[in-house]
Amino acid sequence: MRANRKILLYTHALTGGGAERVTALIASGLARRGHDVLLATDFDAPQNRDFVDGAVRRVTLGRNHFAAVARLAGLIRREKPDVTISALSASNLKHALAAGLAGRLSRAAVSWHGYASSEPRLLSRIGFCAARAMTRASAATVCVSEGMLDYMTARWGIDPAKTLRIYNPVDGGPLAPAASAAELEARGPVLLSAGRFVSYKQFPLLIRAFAMAEPKDARLIILGEGPERPLIEAEIKRLGLQDRVSLPGYADEPWNYYAAASVFALPSGQEPFGLVIVEAMANGLAIVATDCDGPREILAQGRFGALVSKGDAAGLARAISAALADPGDPAPRVERAKAFSGDRGLDEYEALIERISAQVPAGAAEPGAAGAPVRLL
Repeated sequence: MRANRKILLYTHALTGGGAERVTALIASGLARRGHDVLLATDFDAPQNRDFVDGAVRRVTLGRNHFAAVARLAGLIRREKPDVTISALSASNLKHALAAGLAGRLSRAAVSWHGYASSEPRLLSRIGFCAARAMTRASAATVCVSEGMLDYMTARWGIDPAKTLRIYNPVDGGPLAPAASAAELEARGPVLLSAGRFVSYKQFPLLIRAFAMAEPKDARLIILGEGPERPLIEAEIKRLGLQDRVSLPGYADEPWNYYAAASVFALPSGQEPFGLVIVEAMANGLAIVATDCDGPREILAQGRFGALVSKGDAAGLARAISAALADPGDPAPRVERAKAFSGDRGLDEYEALIERISAQVPAGAAEPGAAGAPVRLL
């Protein structure tokens, strides 16, 4: 039986993204298992709030990066958590600096959820440049897929001996999944997609493919928000699809949308994991996705859904048409989604927490604890 631990999780905010939702799910899942969980963010955000269990303690650090690092260091020093875990590049960098200032880098783990090319902010890019040093100085580095791990070791030189893959723990929601292909067909030709409205998600490509797909009375729903909304709306208008495509915004609780659709499509040009694919599979939907790291891994090289070459609108249209015409038996997809279940992911995070805690017993002296600075760069 594992001991209950004090755990601090940190990311910039619970804004509308997959990594942020995963952080909320990990915090909540660990708290429900009896751990003392503290979730620190730079600022409060309304998205993903419903995923945070009431047992999770919350702390807001402030938007100023320097102040956030100082406050996080003070929080770590006061709370003395057994393990601290961060998510996303800039937050990883700030966490490593704060843990170093608090003399507790040997209890810190960082996690990577995306590629440098999808991070426009300077601090995030600096975080990738510091990834090798962070891995060397901290207790462990987590990557959310084998593809992400390969990328971080090959491109950024992190030490594979201190790195492990833990798939994102995914909550499939409270509704029963589709029981049969007939049930999916009875919903009508409804295509669902979801993600942040940013360039690498390639929603304009999906809209162009949808315009070519059959049947012509099919409907497309895209959940999400982001800076590319005007571009996406313009593409819908250009193709005359205003009556067939809807953009209802970010959905904290997307389950009713999954229950109304028969097919889910993800057109991303790059995707380190693909949380929404697992959610859709857990609800029984047929899957169409571009062939990149996360979807390829989740779909087992196409065994559990259609994979289409990146940027191929015509190929995407054909795959969507085929899936809408015959969504297939949902049972294998539902079973495959269990490989990414919340319980399995939480088991792996608990094992990591135990390993780190065992390496640095309570009361033991730690690097930097005596006041010597810990160098990351």
